[in-house]
Amino acid sequence: MQKQAWYRFRSFSISDFFPAEKLAPVLLALGLLLSLILANSGLAATFQRLLGTELGFSGIGLRYSVSVWINDGLMAIFFLLVGLEIKREMRQGELADWRKAALPVFAALGGMLLPALFYSAFNAGKASAGGWAIPMATDIAFALAVIRLLEGRIPSGLITLLAALAIVDDLGAILVIAFFYSSGIQAHYLLFAGPIWLLMLAFNYFGVRRLVFYLLPGLVLWYCMHHSGIHATIAGVLTALAIPLRDKKGGSPLQILEHQLVKPVNYIIMPLFALANTHLRFETALFENFDFSLGLGIIGGLFIGKTLGVSLFSWLAVRLGLARLPEQVHGKQLIGLGMLAGIGFTMSIFISLLSFTQSDAISTAKFAILTASLLSGISGYLFLRKQRSDRPGAR
Repeated sequence: MQKQAWYRFRSFSISDFFPAEKLAPVLLALGLLLSLILANSGLAATFQRLLGTELGFSGIGLRYSVSVWINDGLMAIFFLLVGLEIKREMRQGELADWRKAALPVFAALGGMLLPALFYSAFNAGKASAGGWAIPMATDIAFALAVIRLLEGRIPSGLITLLAALAIVDDLGAILVIAFFYSSGIQAHYLLFAGPIWLLMLAFNYFGVRRLVFYLLPGLVLWYCMHHSGIHATIAGVLTALAIPLRDKKGGSPLQILEHQLVKPVNYIIMPLFALANTHLRFETALFENFDFSLGLGIIGGLFIGKTLGVSLFSWLAVRLGLARLPEQVHGKQLIGLGMLAGIGFTMSIFISLLSFTQSDAISTAKFAILTASLLSGISGYLFLRKQRSDRPGAR
């Protein structure tokens, strides 16, 4: 019998990605720590100059600093992977069945609305009001790393629920960035971007399955989006949505690309993003210029707003019969789940860079995000560690 090709399509779930991502939070944490060490050492100025070094080609409008290439270029690949995960989960994964998808969707909705309202309560009418989306985000790598430390003490359904919640959360963040954090729209670039994306969708419709026919137009789409005023990372998501899920031979172009991107994104791009953007000096000026409305809005939004939003909306969805708890999961565990959803880091820092241009505001936001993420991670771990599962013989 002929051996089945490695790319042969099969049923897939979020849990299949866990082994490939075990190292991701460790590398992400190392990037974070190295950035903080460099920022508070004699190499701080040298590192900043390195990030400001311009690379590329001026003649075609592609000469940017190293920092911009990381945040707008490499992070577009991160968003491409996120888009692939969202499409797969909505077509054949945890979000494909509305009965399974209902709970993480409601949980994510509460986990976005309440943090934004909490932040706005502290910052309404102030210069910092534009950062309302910062506490909406959940860092899937760190959140899953913490909850996986509890394997054996909590039901596996709770881990799957957190992963699905984070994916819906990412979708919400993508929409927020596209609609609220784009400025100075250049319509003529969008006039080029639209037909390019329609061409990619046409390739999908007419059965073109080779990835090169999506990735090369995707690069041109990125160029147009970057110059249009809409954040360039959205091009990654649009490219992902155009890539076909399966072909006539049972293979999955989407799944092949997803597997190819998991390690580069988790092992290189995300740690580089942390290294380039967690640059925070712990000096007197940080605390003297600390914006308490901004800081408390982020910390309260992530630590309190996420916990209340995720647990309250989940409870209401179950109580109203709109969703079901996963097997062996009980209501109190949703509180701990909400705490872990307050680990914002990557996406929260990314949105803070889109929200502010003032260095003091960015420093305050970064410090608040790190503080809230640490509080959320420790609290969520300790809370869930004390909870008993509904299964017999649980510790």
